[in-house]
Amino acid sequence: MELMGTSLIGYGRGGVDGAPVRVKDPATGESLEPVYRVATPEEIDRAVALADRAAGLYRREPAVRRVALLRAIADGIEANRDEIVGRAMRETALTEARLVGELGRTTGQLRLFARVVEEGHWVDARIDHADPERKPVPKPDVRSMLEPLGTVVVFSSSNFPLAFSVAGGDTASALAAGCPVIVKAHQGHLGTSELVGLVVQEAAQRLGFAEGVFSLLFGSGRELGMALVKDPRVKAVGFTGSRSGGRALMDAAAARPVPIPVYAEMGSVNPVFVLPGAVAARGEVIAERLHGSVTLGVGQFCTNPGLVFVPEGQAGDRLVARLGELMAATPAGVMLTEDICRAYREGVETVAKLPGVRLVARGPREGAGLRGGTALFETDAASFLANRALGEEVFGPATLVVRCAGLEAMLESARVLEGQLTASVHGEADDWAGATELVDVLKSKVGRLVFNGLPTGVEVCEAMHHGGPYPATSDGISTSVGTRAIRRFARPVCYQDAPEPLLPEELRENNPRGLVRLVDGVIRLG
Repeated sequence: MELMGTSLIGYGRGGVDGAPVRVKDPATGESLEPVYRVATPEEIDRAVALADRAAGLYRREPAVRRVALLRAIADGIEANRDEIVGRAMRETALTEARLVGELGRTTGQLRLFARVVEEGHWVDARIDHADPERKPVPKPDVRSMLEPLGTVVVFSSSNFPLAFSVAGGDTASALAAGCPVIVKAHQGHLGTSELVGLVVQEAAQRLGFAEGVFSLLFGSGRELGMALVKDPRVKAVGFTGSRSGGRALMDAAAARPVPIPVYAEMGSVNPVFVLPGAVAARGEVIAERLHGSVTLGVGQFCTNPGLVFVPEGQAGDRLVARLGELMAATPAGVMLTEDICRAYREGVETVAKLPGVRLVARGPREGAGLRGGTALFETDAASFLANRALGEEVFGPATLVVRCAGLEAMLESARVLEGQLTASVHGEADDWAGATELVDVLKSKVGRLVFNGLPTGVEVCEAMHHGGPYPATSDGISTSVGTRAIRRFARPVCYQDAPEPLLPEELRENNPRGLVRLVDGVIRLG
C-alpha cells in the first residue's frame, strides 16, 4: 500500500492544501516520510456530508452485510500485517511482539462484533402483544429495539496504535451498531493510521457500501476534533486520551443546540491494595509482579497501577525494598510521543516535591530518543489523605506506595479516590472476611475489580467492562471493551401498532432472524 499523507474521505482522497505535519521516530527523532496534510474545513465538511448521507443507507443494511464488512476489515488487516506492524514500530518504538499481539487483538475485536451482529441478541428486541379486550382501555401492540444513532466520530489513542485506533474497538462497535464512522487519526502514528484506513476503505468499497460509511482525517485534536464534535450531523463521539482533552470534547458536545454523547476514557491510577496476609505470605512476589505491571509498555497503559497501598511493618518494608531494587535496575524506555514524555518527566518532578513524599528509587534515564526512566515514591496514609494531588495520574513507569497503619487507613484512602478503571486487592484466605467493606467502597469507585492479580491486560470478551465512574470515563455505565460497547452507539426505538411491513426484521412476528426476544414478558429462544 502506498502512503500519500492525505486524508481518506469516503472513497476518495483529501488534497495537499492543508498545513504539513511530520511524524517522528520517537527512538531516534528521525522525521518519517511522507509529509501529512491537515484536513481543510472543506474536506471536513465533505467527510461529514458523505457520512450523513450514508447513515440512512447503512442503518438499513441487513445484519449479514455488516458482518461481512467487519470480517473483511479483519482479513485485510491480517493480509497486510507485516507492512502495518513495520510502520507502527517506526512510529511508536513499540516492539514487534507487542504490535503483532495488538494487531491480533484488533482483528479479534472486529470478528467478535461480527459475531454479535450475526447473533442479533444485542438489539434487545421486545414485543408486547395487543389486547383489544383489556378493560377499561384496550392494550396496543408495542415493540422496541436498539437502533443506530448515526455518524460517530472516533478519536484514535496514542498508546494503542491499532486496538484503540482506526479500526479499533470504538470503530468496530460503531460499525457493528450500524453507524458510519469518521476517525480522527492520532498525530503520533499517522502512517500506521493511513495503512489501516486504506484497508477499511477498500473493504467498504469492494462490498458496495454507501460512500461515507468510513473516512479518516488528519489534523490536531483541538481544531479538527472540535470542528467534528460541533457539527450537528455528528451524533456521538468515542475518545481515548487525556482528561483535559476528553473534558473539552464533553463540554463542546454539551454546549451544542442538540447535545450528543461523548464516550471518553480519560485516565486512571488503578489502585492496588495489599492486605496484611498477602504482604506477609508473598510480599516480594507481589513486588515483582507490580514491577512488571508498572513498567509494562514504559507505563503507557491506561491500566498501569499508579498507587499501591501497603501495610506498615517489616513485611511491607521488604515489599517496598524489593520493588525499589527492581525499579532502579530497569533501563529507561522510549515513550510514544514528545508530549507524553514531557508530561511524564514533569509529573515525576512534581510528585518528588510534594510534602510527605520520599523517593525510593529512580531508574537510569540516559539513552537516545524520548526516554522515560522509572520512579518509585513512598508516602504515608495521612499525607495521602491530606493532599489530593498524590492521587493524580502520572502516565508512565512510576508508582506511589502509600503505607497504611491498618485496614481503616486503607478504607479512608479508598473513600477519597476518584473514579477509576480498575482496583486490585491482594489477600490470603484469612484476609477476605475483613475485606468486605473495602470491596464495597471500591465497587463504588471502579469499573473492574481484580483479585490477586494486576490490572494491566484487558481481556476482550463478552463479560469485560472497561470503564469507570468519572473522571476515569465520561460515562461509567458504558464500556469501550467487550460486547456491551455496541450499545453506546444505539438508542431504543419503539413501534406502537406498526404495520408488519414497516417493522424491522428483528421485531416481525415470524422472527425471520431467529433472535432471542422478550415476548409478553417471557424470554423466547428463536
